[in-house]
Amino acid sequence: METVAFIPVRGGSKSIPLKNIKEICGKPLVYWTVAAACKAECIDRVYVATDSAEIKSVVEQFSQKEIENGSAYFSKAEVIDRNPENASDTASTESVMLEFAEKYDFKNIVLIQATSPMLESSDIDGGFELYKMPDTDSVLSVVRQKRFLWDTDKSGYAVASNYDYKHRPRRQEFDGYLMENGAFYITAKENLTTSKNRLFGRIRAYEMSEDSALEIDEPNDFIIIEALLRKREKSICNSGERPEIKMIVTDCDGCLTDGGMYYSENGDELKKFNTKDGMALVRAHEKGIITGIITGEYRELNRRRAEKLRMDFIESGIKDKMAALKAVCDRFGIDLRNVLYIGDDINDIEPMKAAGVSACPKDAAKQVAIAADYISEVKGGYGAVRDIIEILIGI
Repeated sequence: METVAFIPVRGGSKSIPLKNIKEICGKPLVYWTVAAACKAECIDRVYVATDSAEIKSVVEQFSQKEIENGSAYFSKAEVIDRNPENASDTASTESVMLEFAEKYDFKNIVLIQATSPMLESSDIDGGFELYKMPDTDSVLSVVRQKRFLWDTDKSGYAVASNYDYKHRPRRQEFDGYLMENGAFYITAKENLTTSKNRLFGRIRAYEMSEDSALEIDEPNDFIIIEALLRKREKSICNSGERPEIKMIVTDCDGCLTDGGMYYSENGDELKKFNTKDGMALVRAHEKGIITGIITGEYRELNRRRAEKLRMDFIESGIKDKMAALKAVCDRFGIDLRNVLYIGDDINDIEPMKAAGVSACPKDAAKQVAIAADYISEVKGGYGAVRDIIEILIGI
């Protein structure tokens, strides 16, 4: 075996318990680096080393689901045990790397930090191209920072350490400095076992995007990086590289209706559904796409509408829409990334973020519009669902 990716993942994180499997954009944190490693052309095998049975189970489950959904590259991944002594708060990453090197055969190793979800397969392949250059023993990932640094001298006075403050350069003229971002390191097994270090000899630096400087160490880091991941995934969606849609899930009021509540003189409750939306959902169903409703309300007329459109399910009176979405995905054997979720209010945001593609009507809540991959030009109840299905699926 030539080149392996090695991702150490321990279960004893103190700042965020089990942070490596805490969900971010609908996936466990470790998913993002495993996916990047599996997709990298230079990687022959991906090993996730953990001391936690819970983490092992989560990684094996999502890897199996990816394979079942046709993601053949996930067959590269394997979860292996990690000695608890090398997973303590004081143990070095090198200790678990050396443990791995004693047990497995490989030529080159790419150490990947699970807390760097902004890592992409193109970064790993780019770093490996540097590694193949003559007279190169190791490669590390870095970001270029253009900040003016200061220090203090023995007298306590401030001293500029990386520029001349009397001749302050413009940002575009300032080379700045390279900062280790901790995303990945590449070296040979021979170098690792000789030096007992992830880096050895003549080292080259692979520059990554400035966003990759962020790692997840504190709870607030999840919020920041999730926004960046959503932006990246939304860019993929807008570029036409959308995942295949196998299930359409929509809220009812505000999406299939205009959100209004109508009452007759006899006190009967009425709602206005749009026939255009109905036609689009029926056609999607005929194409083999699973269709369903998840709604916070429990109304008999919602159920009757779902039956008329031959929808596959309706989940009513739901308080936790994310849990309900996961449940229906499990029931039908559909991965979240193959779901188109349509919502209009704040209780739809979490499942929208978890779904592969999300959309909302024109008049959705502002927070929902920010989370959506596509915002219809049509209001809820006026054909917005039809517009969304036609634009995103082409039915």
